Amino acid sequence: MHDSERPWVVDIVADLTLRNLPIPQTDGVPDWVERHLFGLFSGEVRASSAFTGGQTEASRRLNDVDITGYAKTRSAVWPPDDRGATKLSPYIRHGLLDLPTVHDHPNVADSNSYDRFRFRGELLWQDYSRHWYAAFGTATRRGVTYEPQPGKTAAKWSHEPWWREMRCVDATLDELRTDGWMVNQTRMWLASQWAVRAGADWRDGDDAMFRHLLDGSRAANRQGWQWTVGGTRSRSYGFSRRQVQKRSPHFCDECSLSESCPIGGYPGSVSGPIVDTAMRLDLFGPGTPTQPSLFDTDDSVERPIPEAVWLTAESLGDADPALAAYPDLPAHFVFDEPLLSHLRLDAKRLVFITEVLAELATRRDLHVWRGRPVDFVPSMPLAVTHAPVPGFARITAEVHSLTALPWRWLRPPTLALLERLSLKRFPTFKEWCRLTKPSAVGPTGS
Repeated sequence: MHDSERPWVVDIVADLTLRNLPIPQTDGVPDWVERHLFGLFSGEVRASSAFTGGQTEASRRLNDVDITGYAKTRSAVWPPDDRGATKLSPYIRHGLLDLPTVHDHPNVADSNSYDRFRFRGELLWQDYSRHWYAAFGTATRRGVTYEPQPGKTAAKWSHEPWWREMRCVDATLDELRTDGWMVNQTRMWLASQWAVRAGADWRDGDDAMFRHLLDGSRAANRQGWQWTVGGTRSRSYGFSRRQVQKRSPHFCDECSLSESCPIGGYPGSVSGPIVDTAMRLDLFGPGTPTQPSLFDTDDSVERPIPEAVWLTAESLGDADPALAAYPDLPAHFVFDEPLLSHLRLDAKRLVFITEVLAELATRRDLHVWRGRPVDFVPSMPLAVTHAPVPGFARITAEVHSLTALPWRWLRPPTLALLERLSLKRFPTFKEWCRLTKPSAVGPTGS
């Protein structure tokens, strides 16, 4: 049943009392979400047509991955069978597959050198985005280097930003809303079409895309949007018919606007004013040069003995450091009621997460809650894997009974990177790759 048929779902006043929910069963997840998470989602309650949540499915996909030809086909759009994209991103985003594991998997390590180089480069971009978000946090709601500007021709656009009459837009939105996933190329298309050509507020487009993506993270999604619309660099990416004809000419052949294409030329990049965005380095968490892990400090320091493991949506896999370090402790997950009530994610996103939890419960003592994590976290000594996001820092700011294990970075922050960030300038991707090499010593010592 759609939200439009149940207005009480939209207007519900959140009951912030922490509630222990029954454990979902793997064969009844949509019904469970409909019943126990009402008011926390939008859209019809159903699973993605292309992805099933869970460690078993994540591991199967990784073991089956084949990146042969990836360098040539990673940007292919249509037909889907020609795409080189691995579709591992929803599992990476929620920690079912961490970046080091994917990077070092035999199917990757033993592949053609150029395909391996390009694929690993995309994994590095994922880590780069997480570093970027850990440095800027919620400040990414505005351009972090430049203030994004509409394209030169935006004032002439007279339709909705994502005009469904355009077959390239219509097909891409269908895939987003059905599968909860798109290739990177079409994400750039939609972002550029929304903000650069149509001149709509890029933050609204970012939110609309984030709401549907199973791999939606404020790190990767927002960094991608800012790169496209000119927030991290002095120019924007211009979406035009030329890219569609190159990547998926089938769309143009089917389009009712093929004889009067509204994106025949480029929208024209406009550089925005430079902005000075503050960074907060505390989000990197334990295990960085300036914030050592609890396990690296003096053993004489008294620490609480964990009684349970707290899981976050950032890290739900069996290899989660806290789960792995305390295999005999019960695990707890909290559906963050205030946050989800605000975000109104599409239901398939919550179905995916619940599928992960339902499978985990078949192997581990699991407890699922609905309410405010801040009400749950201080209730007992917990072990948790640090999450490099502002919400985690906010929830744990005043908690002293946590054993925090380091996040599994592909490239852990180095002293060289932290020294660069202290200069109030976030590096380019190329600079970041150099600064995060284990041997990097920084600008003053290189």
